[in-house]
This record gives sequence, C-alpha cells and structure tokens, in this order.
Amino acid sequence: MPETTARLLADATPTAPALVLRPWTPGDAAGLAALGQDEALRRWTSFAVDDETSAARWLHEQQQGWERGRRYAFAVEEVEPSGPPGLPVGHVVLKDIAPGAASAEVGYWTAPHARGRGIAPRALHTLTDWAFTTFAPAGLTRLELLHQADNTASCRVAHKSHYPLTGTRPAQPPEHPSEGHVHARHLAERAGRPSAR
Repeated sequence: MPETTARLLADATPTAPALVLRPWTPGDAAGLAALGQDEALRRWTSFAVDDETSAARWLHEQQQGWERGRRYAFAVEEVEPSGPPGLPVGHVVLKDIAPGAASAEVGYWTAPHARGRGIAPRALHTLTDWAFTTFAPAGLTRLELLHQADNTASCRVAHKSHYPLTGTRPAQPPEHPSEGHVHARHLAERAGRPSAR
C-alpha cells in the first residue's frame, strides 16, 4: 500500500511551473472551506464542503481512503505558486481500487483561481502514470473517468489527458444525477502525454 507521505511531481512546462501532488492534510481545512463556496465545484462534483468543520470531515475521509487502500486523494500545488499562498490549485484522486481488480476510477477538480491553465491534464497524467506503475502488478489495466455529459470543460480535460470517450452512463441519482460520459485509459496507452492547453 502506498505511503500517506507519497509525493508526485509533474514537470514544469515552458509556460507553467512544476506541480506537486501530495496527500491532503488537516492543515488544508481553511483553504478547502474557501474552495467549497465555488459554484462550479458544487455543480459538477460531489465536493460538499461548506465550512472548516465539513472540510475537516472531508479531509478525514481522504485520510481513511489511504489507510484502507481504496482511495488515494492528492492535493495539487504549484512549485512556484501564482495564486493565494497555501491554497492548492486542484485535486486528483484514484478511487475504487481493490486488490486484483482490473479497473479503477480517477477524478479531479481545479480551484477557481487556477482554471484554464492546463493544470488538470498535467495532474491527471501524473496520477495515471502513478496508478499504473503502482497497481498494474496487482492487476490494474484500466482507468475510468466519469463526468456529467453536459460538463464540457471536464470532457476537454479527459481528451487532453488521453482518456477517449468510450460510452455514456444513464443517470443514477444521487451520486450521478444526470447522464454521464465514460472515458477510459488502458495500461497499454500510458505513454501518451497531456496537452498543456
């Protein structure tokens, strides 16, 4: 099982600083509470954080995911921050991972102050490489990315990250309130590089 101190690095590009992906910590509660007010996060994700108390609860759930070996959530930070100090620029997660399972799911979101800068594709590419490197020996060969069908920004991130659209999924409230797109990436395709923009 990966350590809760795991840190992943996405190299700098000619136009953007390097990214560090690291497990969320209790010290992130205040920043998360601020992000929880973002309308886009509330609309497109299951991120239900309203204040520091709910942020602490969310962070505890992420820590439990690591401890149980079922969910690996990473805060995404810029090595040379261009936004508010101490506020992550995003989140990526590997979830529904199980010993011997061939498939798992990835997810992500980007903080409002960091959108439109190619952060999500770079972070998702780094997470994808890590997931296959870490879990392919135990049988992981496919990663799925799900989003609401009308979330065009998320669809663009999926394509830039070399997760082609493979199908649709009917609405399954409350977790999936509307029809969704299913994108998938296979172990054999892991060499693809993300588009920066």
